Parts: sequence; C-alpha cells; structure tokens
Amino acid sequence: MTVTAQKLCIGLTGRMASGKGEAVRFLQERGFAYASLSDIVRREAARENPDVSRARMQDIGNRLRAEGGAGVLGRLVREQVLAAAEPRWVIDGIRNPAEVLELKKAGGFYLVGIDCDVPIILARMKRRGRACDAVDENELRAALEREWGSREPAGGQQVGPTMAMADFTVSNNGTLAGLRAQLEAVLAKIGAGHE
Repeated sequence: MTVTAQKLCIGLTGRMASGKGEAVRFLQERGFAYASLSDIVRREAARENPDVSRARMQDIGNRLRAEGGAGVLGRLVREQVLAAAEPRWVIDGIRNPAEVLELKKAGGFYLVGIDCDVPIILARMKRRGRACDAVDENELRAALEREWGSREPAGGQQVGPTMAMADFTVSNNGTLAGLRAQLEAVLAKIGAGHE
C-alpha cells in the first residue's frame, strides 16, 4: 500500500474524547494540513447560537445530512481539500459511512479509527472541562451511545459503522507516546512515514 495519488488524506473517526485531537496534532507536526467536518457543523451552529449543547450540535449535523444527503459534510471537505495546494491532509470529525465514501473520491484517502474504552473517555471528558462536556455521566453516556449510532437514522451519527470501515484502527487506552507510535506505524504502512 503506497501513496500514488496527488493528495494524501488521513481521515479520523472515533468516539468523542477518544484521542482524535491528539492524532490531529501528531499529523500536523508532520506537515499535514487540517480540515474538520465538525467545523462545518460548528459554523452552522454559531449562526443559531454560539453556546449550543452537544446534543444540539448532533441535531444540526443530522439536519445538514438530511438536507444535503448523508455524505454532504464529506463532500464539502473533499472539495476544500482538492481546491487547496497542500498535498497532505488530516480530516477529523468523520461520523457517517457516507462521509467516508465521499472522501474516498479524492483518492489517496485512508480512514483511521481511534478506539478507546468508554470509562477512559468519560474520565477524559470530565478532566478536559469543555462546556459541552459539563453534564452528568448519564448524559455523557447517552451522547456517546447516540454518536455510536444507537437510535440514530442512517444519515445521522454512525461512528460504530464508520469505525468498521477503517483501514487502520489504533488503540488509545494507554499513553500518548503509545498512540503516537501506532500513528507512526500507520504512516510507514502507507508510505508516508518520512516525508
């Protein structure tokens, strides 16, 4: 598996607080430009109210997918990436299989799933102290289940089925150094480790 496409895109999927942000930082340190499907949702949410809840953000993402098709966020980011000069991209916030299919149309796209156990995620969410995380544990668990795809429409939050599409899955139950080592191994496997 060697990179032959003009663009190299590494997409990230996984539960909230699983470590996708750390993976983004690692790849940016290696020269990857950044794009996020979630940024599209955040911009839409800011038009309504800058202090929206996590559940409302999920609702807005689902509405955008219902209006533009399940892969609309992936299509918009793919168009952004193809129009840009940067050859290497990390794309965060992929939560639906249709988004993966849209991003694959760019060529040179690899999906990396960041896996992490729910108790570790809950502890991280409590520690990081984001306003959208400042809810009780039952609400956090409900948000995680919804994001995974529980009781969601096919065009909604579907992280579980999206993770199943991953070309590579890395575990983030351990140390940051361990996560970075696994990501370095992914880069080596796709022929992008020493650029």
